[in-house]
Amino acid sequence: MLLSNPEKMRAADAEAINARGIASDLLMTNAAGHLVDSCLPYLAHGGSAAVFCGSGNNGGDGIAAAYMLIERGFEARVFLVGKREKLTADSREMLSRLIARGGELLDFDDNSQLPQNCAVIVDAMYGIGLNSPLRGAGLEAARLINASGVPVVAADIASGVAAETGEVPGEAVRADVTVTFSMAKPGHYVEPGCAYCGELRVCDIGIPADILKSAGTDVGVILEPELSLPRRSALTHKYSYGRLLIIGGSTGYTGAVSMCSRAAVRSGAGVVFTGVPESIYQITAVKNDEAVVFPLPASEDGSLSIEALPPMLERLKTATAAVLGPGLSRTDELRSLCAEVVRAANCPLVLDADALWALGQNPEVLREAKAPLILTPHEGEFKLLGGSLDGGRLNAAREFAEKYGCTLILKGHRSIAAYPDGSADICPYGNPGMARGGSGDVLAGALGAMLCQLTLRDAVKTALAIHSLAGDECAAEFGEYSMTPGDMINRIPAITKRLTAR
Repeated sequence: MLLSNPEKMRAADAEAINARGIASDLLMTNAAGHLVDSCLPYLAHGGSAAVFCGSGNNGGDGIAAAYMLIERGFEARVFLVGKREKLTADSREMLSRLIARGGELLDFDDNSQLPQNCAVIVDAMYGIGLNSPLRGAGLEAARLINASGVPVVAADIASGVAAETGEVPGEAVRADVTVTFSMAKPGHYVEPGCAYCGELRVCDIGIPADILKSAGTDVGVILEPELSLPRRSALTHKYSYGRLLIIGGSTGYTGAVSMCSRAAVRSGAGVVFTGVPESIYQITAVKNDEAVVFPLPASEDGSLSIEALPPMLERLKTATAAVLGPGLSRTDELRSLCAEVVRAANCPLVLDADALWALGQNPEVLREAKAPLILTPHEGEFKLLGGSLDGGRLNAAREFAEKYGCTLILKGHRSIAAYPDGSADICPYGNPGMARGGSGDVLAGALGAMLCQLTLRDAVKTALAIHSLAGDECAAEFGEYSMTPGDMINRIPAITKRLTAR
């Protein structure tokens, strides 16, 4: 699902009005009707509504919702957070309808109070046009709303959240439901803004589909119904589904590379070859029945030696895809080893965990790669690579991917996959129970397996969905406190089965 942004949505509105002759007040009343529909469940047992409006068209949506609620017999107290003289033409039209139905528009100030028995609040102060911190009356109104404990329905986006980036530069309204119009925006899905949106409802307000198609950006959301895995032909064999090479492990860190290998097997890779230091070969081999585990030269500390490079490069020649990093350890030798693998790889290469640390001292080596690189850092590893989150997670991931010509999966709440052309995908699944050691190794294994079977972008999207959906199923069964990465691996078959059935 493609997302839009404020600029493109304004252009779509203008085209619908000016080129197609759709009345602007009709679009506004359609939007208001969806707001009312979301308010009604909270008013089912009586009570009143409070509507906070700005002077722009987002405020007009709120004013229109207020007069519609009054028509239905509900009390609605309407506050203007802004200057009355700046009300747009459509907002003034909605105000006249409000007054005609016995309502009024009150100027919000420090003495403003919610009506008695307030059952729902509509936040229609700023919408998608705001990209600066809330100040003055807007800030005071947001604080009043958040302190009230009353359910909140936000018009388009919660006030204080930047629609294009998901940033919250100051304080923001915390909505229980966000009713957005025509298309969702990045701020609904990207951290931290997504945490202020509550349940997201995307509603049609009457803009023609062909206009909305042109309003899409190069940022999308990964949705399970849009994914599928190809059905397998009877006329195939194990190598039809790829040779995945996984390199990792060190003394004391046999679990990471083993979970990566097990996740890759569960995700459908034809053959998984797992190279580990000879110091941990025996224990790793015992842990992995389905993967082909082989030893590589080790240093005295139990991590890979630089002497492991030649046999690794030889294995890379026949690999369909490779994963480097789980449990690898951190030594100067490994910095050199990882850099040489990046330069030499002739197949898609996933760089995870300690491989990211190894490249952190010299991320410029990423430019020397001949094959596609897929980096999977969490925010701490991203900073080790020289990345900055000052512009928000989405912008940061896209800028890094463009700069180094790689695919970057910035892990975390709502993981973001950014590609060399500047486009991006956001994964809306996952839960806090996945925030534990080993979850990233499961993702790396699933990603390596998908790279053996799908095109790069499809592999990234599918692996992210499989990983996160498996996590959600584990949380549903075991709870977020007790679920483990091993549980997630065991849930992969259920997800791949669903994706193949389509």
